[in-house]
Parts: sequence; C-alpha cells; structure tokens
Amino acid sequence: MKENRKTRYTRMVLQDSLIELMKEKRISKITIKELCDKADINRSTFYAHYTDQYDLLRKIEDDVLLWLKEAIITVMEKTDKSGTIEVLEKICQYLVENSRHLQVLMSEQGDIDFQKELFTLIYQQCGMSSSTFMKNGFGMSEDSFIFVVNGSVGLIRHWLKNGFTKSAKEMAEVIYDMAFPVR
Repeated sequence: MKENRKTRYTRMVLQDSLIELMKEKRISKITIKELCDKADINRSTFYAHYTDQYDLLRKIEDDVLLWLKEAIITVMEKTDKSGTIEVLEKICQYLVENSRHLQVLMSEQGDIDFQKELFTLIYQQCGMSSSTFMKNGFGMSEDSFIFVVNGSVGLIRHWLKNGFTKSAKEMAEVIYDMAFPVR
C-alpha cells in the first residue's frame, strides 16, 4: 500500500513537472535532467516509470483520451436535453479539474498528434470515420457535425485559455445550444 502511494505521488509529480516545463518550451527542448530537477527526483526513479519525456506525455494524453471516450459513450446514450447537458457539464467539470494539464495539451505547446487523436476519437465515437459517415443520433449532416465538433473544441480551447469565464454548467448549456439550436 505504501509503495502504491509513493508510485502515484512520483507519477503525479513527474506529470505536473512536465506540464510546467511545457508551458515554457516544447517537449523536444525538455531534458530528462531538468524534468527530474523540477520534480526533485533522481533519473533512475524517472526511468523506473517512463522511457523518456515523450513516454510520460503519452501516458498523460492516454489518460485524457480514455476518460473522454467513456464520456462520449455516455453522451451518445442520452436522448433528452437535460441528460445531455448533465453529461456535458461533467465533461466541462473534468476540464476544470484537470485544467493545468489540459491548458497545455490543448495549446500551441501541446502535441499536435494528441489534438488530432482527440478529433478522431470524437468522430469515431459518434459514428463517423474518415471513409464513411453514418447518420448519427443527432440528426445532422456530416458538414454540420464537423462544424459542431470543431466549434465546440475551439470554444473549449478558448474557455481553458481564458480562465473559465463561465461555469461548467453554463459552458455545457452553451455547447448544447450551439450544437442543437432548434431542439
């Protein structure tokens, strides 16, 4: 039990340190030495958990994508406005609670491949792939759907960057109203 707590703490400190350094510079410019110095751990401890800074970043991104995949599945199961807004609010609350990491991941300093994976995940979970578009439960065209997804992600990126000028509930309602203006 003590080992697990120590491992969780080490991973958390390394993740937080990487994100802090990524606020200042691109990951390609971050060395393991400076990452370990910032986290106040030795290099052997780092290498016991990760192969390099890219592996650490990938683990952070994978956690976000896994959580988001589960959230999208939940959204897709909702058929009514209040249920959909409730799930969107939980997504927005997750963004607030994890804002330190997400602000960097979704910024210019973040990994562009992660941002592409984010869009791909949303499209696939909602029944759209690069080769086919299946009518989704939202009753909109492919073009409308792409516009809504890109607009929503852009709005969330702006919300993250500007310090949450709206509450999670207000943001969920804005996204819903823009995605489904006539419902």
